[in-house]
Amino acid sequence: MKKGIKEEGIEWIKAIGMGLVVVVFLRTFFISNYVVVGESMKPTLEEGNKLIINKIGYQIGDFNRFDVIVFHANEKEDYVKRIIGLPGDRIENKDDQLYINGKKVDEPYLNKQLGQTLTRNFTEDFTLKEKTGVEVVPEGKLFVMGDNRLKSDDSRRFGFISVDQVVGKVNLRYWPLDHMDVSF
Repeated sequence: MKKGIKEEGIEWIKAIGMGLVVVVFLRTFFISNYVVVGESMKPTLEEGNKLIINKIGYQIGDFNRFDVIVFHANEKEDYVKRIIGLPGDRIENKDDQLYINGKKVDEPYLNKQLGQTLTRNFTEDFTLKEKTGVEVVPEGKLFVMGDNRLKSDDSRRFGFISVDQVVGKVNLRYWPLDHMDVSF
């Protein structure tokens, strides 16, 4: 009887150990969690929202315009922003309208903010050259902006980010539970 209990205990320890190894492996290479700090992505994402980040797709280099990503802003901070410009893109904003490569682009994620009565444009007029000194997004770089354009520290201020800075794409908001979502 004692031998059976001891063997069962060893099996439980093995199972728990293997579970921990799998969790550490998944967190290291495939997914991560992130807590939103600040209001630069409001109302899409708000302070305290908890997110699951898909790391594997972005290690392969599958960048898509308008994806919401997390990236290393510096050694201590990660930011969450939306990809606006990909390598080779020309970007301009005029009268609250985004133009990429000369074509007018809809930004439905801004509809809530743009519907508010504002005393000024929601996104100031700019061209990529005015903000960064170059006419197109360079190879290996991305141009990112927050959805709360009036209160976002983004590529309009700090320039391009390197694709190497990207942690991953936001795949899921899981907290608060009543705001769980997978489309941003």
